Amino acid sequence: MSNPAFEDLTARARIRDAAIRLFTERGMDGTTVRDIAQAAGVSPGLLRHHFGSKEALREACDAYVLEQAIKLKEQVMFDGQMANPAFLPNVHPTILLTYRYVTRALLDGSTTAAAMFDDLVARTEEWMAKHAPDITDDHRALAAVLVGMQSGLAVMHEHVSRALGIDVFSLEGHLRMAAALGDLYSHPLLDPEFVAQTHGALDRVRASNPSTAPATDAGAEGASGS
Repeated sequence: MSNPAFEDLTARARIRDAAIRLFTERGMDGTTVRDIAQAAGVSPGLLRHHFGSKEALREACDAYVLEQAIKLKEQVMFDGQMANPAFLPNVHPTILLTYRYVTRALLDGSTTAAAMFDDLVARTEEWMAKHAPDITDDHRALAAVLVGMQSGLAVMHEHVSRALGIDVFSLEGHLRMAAALGDLYSHPLLDPEFVAQTHGALDRVRASNPSTAPATDAGAEGASGS
């Protein structure tokens, strides 16, 4: 702890973690620089030294939360950690805080929240293109729908909690909702033949309304280059 560089790093981390907690509880507008500095045990001047402003600190928190979320998903999906009995109990508090943080960001309705949503869509689209390329012909649309559905659960948490009879931001409530999501994603709800008929019907609508035809990659490139 006598190493100034180490002390500097831990102070930055304390400020970031305190900001994440307060932004989650109170929102961006309801949290002051002094509140964050007091919770982190540092001076407001040190906070400004590390981050410059509350807005810049919020951007750093957003980036950190997103990276943590991606890291956890990779551990679950690719590292086989769900088979580890100690994994979920250890990381679930982080998962729940991340979920609540993203919810608050979306409810704030700021440009930061919009950027976070767009980033989640882009990351989801990249993940599907790499690991599930055959699931759809339109990875972008499916990614946007998935993120919208997940975000919708968060934004509508009061109504979902009322329907379940338990706060989905509590430990047990979140576990129950997560189990339901697992069941939803692992069991198709529609017959493949019906889905094929639906796609055919949608294609016929596009054919009768040329303005609804999606832009191709080549067309998008041509538009951007004109």
